[in-house]
Amino acid sequence: MTRRRRSLLDDGTRRDTVLFQTSGITKGELVDYYTRVAERMLPHLRERPLVLQLFPDGTDAEGFYQKQVGRHFPDWLSTVCVELRTSRARQELVVCNTPETLTYLAEQACIALHPWLSRRDRIDQPDRLVIDLDPPRGNFEAARTTALCVRALFDELELASFPKLTGARGVHVVVPLQRGADFARVRAFARSAMELLAARYPAALTTELDMNERRGRLYLDTARNAYAQTDIAPWSVRPLPDAPVAAPVRWRDLEHPGIGPHDYTLRNLFRRMARRSDPWGDLDKQAGSLEAAHERLAQRVGAGL
Repeated sequence: MTRRRRSLLDDGTRRDTVLFQTSGITKGELVDYYTRVAERMLPHLRERPLVLQLFPDGTDAEGFYQKQVGRHFPDWLSTVCVELRTSRARQELVVCNTPETLTYLAEQACIALHPWLSRRDRIDQPDRLVIDLDPPRGNFEAARTTALCVRALFDELELASFPKLTGARGVHVVVPLQRGADFARVRAFARSAMELLAARYPAALTTELDMNERRGRLYLDTARNAYAQTDIAPWSVRPLPDAPVAAPVRWRDLEHPGIGPHDYTLRNLFRRMARRSDPWGDLDKQAGSLEAAHERLAQRVGAGL
């Protein structure tokens, strides 16, 4: 669904409004960042329903998540109507396909964008699988080393995987998938794969839902692989001090112990990424077959590997 086009400059946006009080980052800087990063970011947003995280009074105040398209949103925004599984109600969400949309959202003090793992033409069939590595007690080194173990397992299963610093505390490992399987199938596969990994490293890793049973081990979280769940968008700013960015990186970057979850920020990203190609530039071209990977996984589980 595409709303009727009208002028983008419809709200008298105050570019000098400070959104990040500790660092003085303004709305204008946020808008300029998203305008500049759009070429790299949009391929990971196109055709996906979005959940928006807005902070109109800055990050020192309480922000809010917005799903349903606001009444004040312009008619030209592209949207999609999705069904809520629990209530069967319908909800209209923004779809960000253009630089103009990304700029408009930034002008509304939308700091972080959280896309679905599926696209609107096949809303029940995800084309991304996400493993969320959020380490206990903020131990980023545990997330970093675990991500390398997750990569090794997906390599065994002949699935390409891509790391992302979340800009918060940990790492997300993202696997591009050929569409066909539904969310239940993808989530079951992810769960089985992480159970195998936890069995290989029982002292360090767990898939135990009960936090009291984790006993300091890093939780291999597969919960994002479900209908209507979201992931923080690659290149999205996070509403934290100094405006860290959820930055896609290369595996060789993650092999260095000195890397940290907040290394990339709104103010340093372009300088740090200068003269480097997009680390996720060919992600969609490497989409793998879930069914073939499932067969390889079953063989390893059956053999106790």
